[in-house]
Amino acid sequence: MATRVAFLGPAGTFSEDALLAAAGRAPIDPLPRPSVYAAIRAVAEGEAERALVPFENSIEGAVRSTLDTLAFEAQGVTIAGEHDHPIRHSLIAATRIPLEKVTVVLSHPQASAQCARFIREELPQATVRVAASTADAVRSVAASEEPWAALGAASAARIYNCVVLREGVEDNPDNMTRFVWIAPAGTQPAGEGPWRTTLVFSELGADHPGALVEALTEFSSREVNLTRIESRPLRQGLGRYMFFCDLDGSADDEPVAAAIEALRGKAESVRILGSYPIAANGIPGA
Repeated sequence: MATRVAFLGPAGTFSEDALLAAAGRAPIDPLPRPSVYAAIRAVAEGEAERALVPFENSIEGAVRSTLDTLAFEAQGVTIAGEHDHPIRHSLIAATRIPLEKVTVVLSHPQASAQCARFIREELPQATVRVAASTADAVRSVAASEEPWAALGAASAARIYNCVVLREGVEDNPDNMTRFVWIAPAGTQPAGEGPWRTTLVFSELGADHPGALVEALTEFSSREVNLTRIESRPLRQGLGRYMFFCDLDGSADDEPVAAAIEALRGKAESVRILGSYPIAANGIPGA
C-alpha cells in the first residue's frame, strides 16, 4: 500500500524533489498542499499519513513557518525522521531572454534569500516578488507575457514548459536544506545509528540574568550535546520567547530523559517535538 505523503506543492517544488529522494523505493501517494502549514495540518487531521517539510537551510537557517506550525498549530504530530537535500536553484523564464531584460523575479522568500547575491549582482534592475512556493513562481512566469523570471528547481521548468536561463544561482554551492518527516503523535520511529531529539520550551519563570544558561546547564551537566538552539516569539507580547533545541540522543536515553525532566522544573512549558534516528532510510514508521 502506498503511503499518502503531504508536501509543499504544487508539482516541481524542492519539497517534491526531496520527497522523491527521501522515500527511496517506498510506494507513496504524493499530496501537494499550498503551504507548509497545510502540509503539517494534513497529518494532524488524518488527511495524510506523513508529511515531509523543510526545517532549516544551511544559508537562511530555520524555516519559521515549520517551527511556528509545530509549536502552535499541530499538537497531534511528531517529527519522526529527517532528510538532508541539496538545493540547486535555477533562474527560469517562459522563453529565453537576456538577464538584463528581466523585470521581475518571483520565488518563495527562502529561495530569494538563498540567491540574494545573484539577484543583487546579476539582476539589479529586477523587482523581487513573493510566491507561495518555487513551483508557484515558475507556474506564474509560464502564464505571463511579461519578461519575468522565477527561482526554482530545474524540474519545475520541465513540468511547466519553461526554459532555464541560468543554473546554480544559489549564493553558496553547498546549499542544503534539512527536511523533517511529520507523522501522527505516537508513531514509533526505528533505525540504527545516532538519534536526535527536537524539543521546544518556554517561560523560564521570573526574568533574571542567567535564566537561559541555567536551563541549558541541565543538558551540559549531563554531557548531552545541543546541536542547535533558536528562539521564536511566544506570541504573548514583546520580550517573551520560546526556544527550539536539537539534542544528540534519544529521549529514552537516561541522560537525555533526566535533562528534559530537570528542564520541566525550570520552564513552564516543555514539549518534545520528536525523537528519531537521523540516518534512517525510507518513510519512518510506515
